[in-house]
Amino acid sequence: MSDIAFVDTNILIYAHDRDAGERWTRASGLLAQLWESRCGRLSVQVLQEFYVVAAGKLKSAIGGAAAREVVSTYAPWVTSDADVATVLRGAELGELAQLSFWDGMIVAAAERCGATILYTEDLTDGQVIAGVRIVNPLK
Repeated sequence: MSDIAFVDTNILIYAHDRDAGERWTRASGLLAQLWESRCGRLSVQVLQEFYVVAAGKLKSAIGGAAAREVVSTYAPWVTSDADVATVLRGAELGELAQLSFWDGMIVAAAERCGATILYTEDLTDGQVIAGVRIVNPLK
């Protein structure tokens, strides 16, 4: 892997949920490859969503302390902060691609950090938005 790849929350969650079966296998394998290639990126939004789900909403929640440790571990993958321009771009992309505002923010964050791939199961596999190709690694 050499393309910068942005990871959506659901992939990060599956990678840390051993009860997710095949999804855990695929997501954790993907993240291992991204660590090795140093091509993984995510946003503060992804880390916030991960924390909320992993600390308490998962059936096998890992708890607050472990969730904070994961957030800390992935901090180097956050290479650009969201600002007003990112919010406006996220809103624009949401309207143009008919996405929710939050999905528009994910695409805007991926675009902002120079990602050419967005790994997610929430958007249409193969779709290209703002030069970012959507890939569902769980298919």
